[in-house]
Amino acid sequence: MKKASITLIIISLLSLSLTTNTSEADNILNKYKISKELSSIKKKAAIIHMMKSGDCSWNGISLNGKVQIVDAFPDIKVEIVDAFPDIKVKWVDAFPDDCGEWQEVEAFPDFKIQIVDAFPDLKVQEVDAFPGMN
Repeated sequence: MKKASITLIIISLLSLSLTTNTSEADNILNKYKISKELSSIKKKAAIIHMMKSGDCSWNGISLNGKVQIVDAFPDIKVEIVDAFPDIKVKWVDAFPDDCGEWQEVEAFPDFKIQIVDAFPDLKVQEVDAFPGMN
């Protein structure tokens, strides 16, 4: 994400805290795909993360690219969920260039994941369209 976009998000969210019009606030949250269910503290943390990373990442790992599913020693533990994910993932056959686009590989991954039922690092929802961070 470009710095100009991040600046626009910050300005919009600052105006969100000053506005009393809830429909305007909802429009801003929807425009930047920031979940309304997040507490104000978590929203601030998400904004800070977006400012620092400038992209779609978790602990320095870019959340797009070639992914290997492993049983042990993963880079990220993920739980597959149907609702309230941290990231929406679209599995692709080639060119996993955008945030949330993952290509499953058997060797030379960009990062490794382990699918778990409890205590994940990230909650993932598999989608057919519109992948990305929530």
